[in-house]
Amino acid sequence: MLDAALMTPFQLPIVRNLAELRARVRGWRAEGERVGLVPTMGALHEGHLSLVRRAKETAGRVAASIFVNPTQFAPGEDFAAYPRDESRDAELLASVGCDLLYAPPTEAIYPEGFATTVAVSGVSAELEGAHRPTHFAGVATVVAKLLIQAEPDLAVFGEKDYQQLLVIRRMARDLDLPVEIVGAPTVREQDGLARSSRNAYLSEDERVLAGRLNLVLAAMAGALSAGVDVAEAEAAARQALKDIGIEEVDYIEARGAEDLRPLGPGPVQAAARVLAAIRVGKTRLIDNMAVD
Repeated sequence: MLDAALMTPFQLPIVRNLAELRARVRGWRAEGERVGLVPTMGALHEGHLSLVRRAKETAGRVAASIFVNPTQFAPGEDFAAYPRDESRDAELLASVGCDLLYAPPTEAIYPEGFATTVAVSGVSAELEGAHRPTHFAGVATVVAKLLIQAEPDLAVFGEKDYQQLLVIRRMARDLDLPVEIVGAPTVREQDGLARSSRNAYLSEDERVLAGRLNLVLAAMAGALSAGVDVAEAEAAARQALKDIGIEEVDYIEARGAEDLRPLGPGPVQAAARVLAAIRVGKTRLIDNMAVD
């Protein structure tokens, strides 16, 4: 039985333990409903809401989860400062037709004595994996837990975190998890900045600077589409970032779209993606675009 205190003003049920979650999901399935899951860390914005809408296109019922996962943050990263506002998030989810919020405490995901890690090699090794070595093991482990707990037919993840999407697809495929992993397009601000919870950290001047990253990525993708050599396009993009005042660049590279394999020398010969990670002030931002 759901506690009335765990209902938002929009009447979105909130559950915090596995038994309640599975009872609700299995009830939906018994009614013949297809079930979607949208895992999040909260601090929701239009990008997250677009994932719920995407799930609702093919699933009769959609649950979202909010769990700020400690294992995907390295020491010194922003776990403690990561924005949290469950009441606001629940209202936003209800406004787009979400049917349930799963908001487990840490012990529901990592009970005492928890000793298992899911590691996905290959696609996780470079780019974000090189700069945040423990990150994807934390992501793969928590997503595996959520998929096993919620038992959805499909789960939706944003393409803004493109490498994460590929890691999760690989993990679900390798573990034979009976779930379809769906990618949804990146949602952008009016100036093209990819929506991110971390955008809230930016000062006014930093926000203007961050809004130029997508222009550099678009120019790089356009150059590659036109047949420019991969190394030349990458070098030009790095210089373009420097020219607009973005000095701290972890990477800006072209990779194979299916497995993030390195490309070149020479022009792009197959489906590709351009990916970047930069720092603006103290805020680390990532973005990517397809090469048409």
